[in-house]
Amino acid sequence: MSPSTVVVLADDLTSAADGAAPFRRSGHRALVLFAPEAHGPGVTAVDLGTRLLAEPEAAARTGEAAEAYAGADLLVKTVDSTLRGHVAAELRAALAGSGRRAAVLAPAFPTEGRTTVGGVQYVRGVRVDASEFARDPAHPVRTADLTELLPEAVLVEPGHAGSADLPRLVDSGGVFVCSAVTEADLDAVVAALPRPQDVLWVGSPGLAAALARRHTRRPADPLPELPAVRRPLTVVGSANPASRRQLAALHAESGKRGPHDTATTPPPRASVRTLHTPDERSADSSGLLDRLAGAAVEMIRERRADGLVLTGGETAAAVLVALGATGIELYDEPEPGIARGTLHGPTAPRLPVLVKAGGFGDDGTLVRLHAVLTGASAGEAEGPAAARAPGEGGHSGEAKDARAPGQGGHSGGAKDARAPGQGGYSGGAKDARGAGEGGHSGEAKDARGAGKARPAGGARPARDVRPAGEAR
Repeated sequence: MSPSTVVVLADDLTSAADGAAPFRRSGHRALVLFAPEAHGPGVTAVDLGTRLLAEPEAAARTGEAAEAYAGADLLVKTVDSTLRGHVAAELRAALAGSGRRAAVLAPAFPTEGRTTVGGVQYVRGVRVDASEFARDPAHPVRTADLTELLPEAVLVEPGHAGSADLPRLVDSGGVFVCSAVTEADLDAVVAALPRPQDVLWVGSPGLAAALARRHTRRPADPLPELPAVRRPLTVVGSANPASRRQLAALHAESGKRGPHDTATTPPPRASVRTLHTPDERSADSSGLLDRLAGAAVEMIRERRADGLVLTGGETAAAVLVALGATGIELYDEPEPGIARGTLHGPTAPRLPVLVKAGGFGDDGTLVRLHAVLTGASAGEAEGPAAARAPGEGGHSGEAKDARAPGQGGHSGGAKDARAPGQGGYSGGAKDARGAGEGGHSGEAKDARGAGKARPAGGARPARDVRPAGEAR
């Protein structure tokens, strides 16, 4: 029987969204919230914002949330598939708070090249502690070995024998690390446990998708209505090299050759409007994020944009909270790890939004998402509309390609800018989420709206702002 209530606890916004999106695809109503509040039937994913908190505070917040949502039929705790963040501390706190007998940890996300072999985590065949993620400035990965990270854990290998043993092991309680290299391996883990409500499920979007495939809802809850979009705005706050290549591809697809003015009347086909952070480092990453969010809000309020593509967890949270949203009502998952929905909240405009972690996808991802948002075919986008951030030299009116506010205009347009405080990775980690799936790219974490208070409606005050200084 399909569970009537599913709760996903995440350490940042994109992790919450990509943890809930597979359930929307499986027929469940799904809502992503920016702070804990009462939940009803369907899927509730909560961004706890613990990625850059100190470990004791992150564990305490996670434990409190797990206790508050312990009555859910299915309880999922997301973790970064590259093992950044407080993986062990939050797992232990969530298990204790939930009252579950056992925690099943399966962090593989095969569609993005993240696999678990012999209890060791890999990214595209490289151990995460030998990858660029070991140099993450906020949460460098110290070990790829999950049994070292969780010495109390029991390792379960994929295959018939491992799946057959899992129910007996779980009945005895404890923490179980499940290796997986394919989606079929994750499906086998989920299928092996006939009472999913007895388990705290811990994993990345790969495990969420396996759970969603197992627990489909029929008939499916109706999809929310999506307003039409003619003036999409793409906001890139992630400095992950993958995001920068995707941004360059979007500009190239639109025929961008540098800043130029555009008519205030939108063309018949959706033009490309972008806001993005600069390459140069800055000591004021929180202020930069605040100005970036402010520029996006100004475009929405002036009706120069009517839909959003947001790349980077902190960027997405800052923009959406500045718009008065308390969450996102999910519509679907157009690509693995990418969520589409509408803004949720009593004062928020009902805008369509796509949310993507910085390192997810290939070079053409933003081109495809632009087409998804507008209902066009990839390749139909016209030249970029102007949206310079405040304080940037350049054009008045409907400016275009607004780099971060306060950045000087570049001749020919700076397409490849990294957010301040972020160093690029040599060689580019194409499919790696810079500082974690829910990760951080020099977007100032825990700065919902860059230090602004959260809107009313069950929201808690803004948490401390810390520059992340990493690529996401």
